[in-house]
This record gives sequence, C-alpha cells and structure tokens, in this order.
Amino acid sequence: MKVFTTGQVAKICKVAPRTVSKWFDSGRLKGYRIPGSQDRRIPREYLIKFLKEHGMPLGTLEDETLAKVLIVAQDQVLIDNVKRELPIEKSFKVAVAASGFDAGIQAESFHPDCIIVDFSIGRAEALQICQNLRRSSEFTEVILIALLPNDGGDTSFERSSINETFRKPFDSALLAERLRTLVGQRKELV
Repeated sequence: MKVFTTGQVAKICKVAPRTVSKWFDSGRLKGYRIPGSQDRRIPREYLIKFLKEHGMPLGTLEDETLAKVLIVAQDQVLIDNVKRELPIEKSFKVAVAASGFDAGIQAESFHPDCIIVDFSIGRAEALQICQNLRRSSEFTEVILIALLPNDGGDTSFERSSINETFRKPFDSALLAERLRTLVGQRKELV
C-alpha cells in the first residue's frame, strides 16, 4: 500500500501543505498520524477517493489508477455499449478511433493499457493495426482484444499478437470484467 505525506498530497493537488493538513484534521481526507509525531500519512486509495468525491483531477495518479482503453471501431452502438460498461467511476478512461491511422495517432498520445479492435472495420485493416502495434517496442505490453464478427466468415489468423478474442454479439459487462482483470494484473486499479 502506497502512502503519501501532506507535502506530496499538496503537490498532487496543487495546494499548500497547510490546506492538506486542514482537510486531514477536519476528517474530510482520511489517513493516520505517525505514532509519537504530528506527521500525517494518507494512503493512496483514500487520496483517490477524496479527489474523486470532490471532482478534483487525479493529476499524476491518473496513469497508475485508471485503465486506459482505446476502442478501434466504427459501430456507434458497440462503442456506446462498451463505454457504458467502462465508466471513469470504475477506473476506466476510454478513447475511440475509427481507422487504423486514427488508432496509431491515438495510441501515441493516449498511451492505452488495452486496445480493443473491432474486426468489422475490415479484417485486413484490423490485422494490420494489431501487427503494427506488436512491432513497436512501445506497445508490446499493451493488451490487445479482438472483437470478431459472427458472420460465418473465415476468422482464422495468427492469434499470437492478440491477448483475447470476443465473438459478436457479446456481453459488454463480461468484456469490462475481463479488462479489469487483465489490466489489474499490471496496475493497481481502484
């Protein structure tokens, strides 16, 4: 369990250390005092809860507490269903790309933990996206999930670059739970 000093919390929140002490002393920010000292310590999960409750930005904590998911799809119903199951309140931050080119740009700037590729955008383009991501050393650890169409077509391909596959139609809640498990193995989600 990671804990912060009032000074560290002040830097994260961009406030004075005395403000953090007031939050702590009033009971709004939970934590504990070091025995025999007046020093305060705030456990990470209490700080994140406090920030979320008060609508404050997570700042530097965002990368370590949110599962960033990039959805590469053109089907708006699919996108909406997946986004509904991956709200920020459940530690997810979602971005969307409609093409391979857009996916590359989004991946570079968003730094996702997981990329969901809907093969309905075109089998060749979807495979190209997955192969390009795996070739880049920056994205070798990114979780790749393929959403395969249930059209009876040929879906055989080299699956070594893909971590998981879901055949449409699928349960978005099940996908969200699987994402929480996969990303949770790599970072501490709240």
